[in-house]
Amino acid sequence: MNCLPATEAILSRLLSFDTTSRDSNLALIEWVASWLEQYGVASTLTFNDEKTKANLFAHLGDPTLPAVVLSGHTDVVPVDGQQWRYPPFDMTVHDGLVYGRGSADMKGFIACVLAAVPRWQHMVAGGAMTRSLGIALSYDEEIGCLGVGRLIDDLLARQVPVAGCIIGEPTIMRPVIAHKGIAHYRVQVRGRAAHSSLTPQGVNAIEYAARLVTHIRKLADTEQSFGSRHPLYDVPFATLQTGLIKGGSAANIVPKDCEFVFEVRWLPGDLHERFVASVKDYAQVLLAEMQQIAPEADIQFEALVNCPPFEYSPGSEITRHVEALCQGCSHDAVAYTTEAGRFHEAGIPCVVCGPGSIEQAHRPDEFVSQAQLAACDAWLDQLFLRLKQA
Repeated sequence: MNCLPATEAILSRLLSFDTTSRDSNLALIEWVASWLEQYGVASTLTFNDEKTKANLFAHLGDPTLPAVVLSGHTDVVPVDGQQWRYPPFDMTVHDGLVYGRGSADMKGFIACVLAAVPRWQHMVAGGAMTRSLGIALSYDEEIGCLGVGRLIDDLLARQVPVAGCIIGEPTIMRPVIAHKGIAHYRVQVRGRAAHSSLTPQGVNAIEYAARLVTHIRKLADTEQSFGSRHPLYDVPFATLQTGLIKGGSAANIVPKDCEFVFEVRWLPGDLHERFVASVKDYAQVLLAEMQQIAPEADIQFEALVNCPPFEYSPGSEITRHVEALCQGCSHDAVAYTTEAGRFHEAGIPCVVCGPGSIEQAHRPDEFVSQAQLAACDAWLDQLFLRLKQA
């Protein structure tokens, strides 16, 4: 089963934009805004502080009707160091698979949504709708869901009525009804440098950082053994891990500085702050020990990422639509994080559902199948029919 030619043509254009999170997404956003304008659809942009990136929101139909929002992020992860058989920023179709960075995560869904705009417009012209349609495109999802908050703030400030949101992350068109939250913290440990032959005169920042890392590992082990569980998840408990660490300048110098970044992923209903508080409490114990030798010693924490967990609203309108369109599908919960947490936090009911598999995301030769795109095309048409007045 092949996707619609319009979907494939739009996806080819979207994949040609290198929207790696470290770079601007404005060229893609401007292209989308221009494409929507052909159909009489205006776009509202919200920018980052530097004006180098933007979110886009487009409202189709009667603006007084609550909108069903179809949401996707425009940024992609880097291809650095990956071995690709196909050019990552060109579309290659081979054996029913569409290759390119972001094809699954999640420009494939965005292409399906944009290709459906003329069909929506035709349906609106042919009869009254019970809901309007929103298209939301964000920046910097891949580095902590940083951009979408400004889009949501703009919707709230303009009092745009929203019935619910479908986030089109790759789920093989199966509804994801919950996911974990994620938080990253940078910890900077400042000790005192000394010649390594005089170690008692120094304070080894690496060794004290290692003790904190070990404490984090113990918290993770305790949670795995005794923590609360949610059976829907593949990893059914909260997890912690240290992902980055650097320090020292030479093997024969007691290192003055060390820093590391640790991560917490927690279940809906839990509070990740309890883990962070435990790490900070232990840091104070270590700091008192360090300052007995070096009063200038210090341990600082910096919050880098804080994406809330998400859990669906069983009785919401958007949930009813998705369940009707995904009859027989199991309800999944996942360990990865999406922008659903941000929308949910703002009181907007959500479900995550889109074409492709998360297993292909972030990998070399990322792909989405033409069959999955076709399934999404048809799924959107069925959604539109559900929003049409009888």
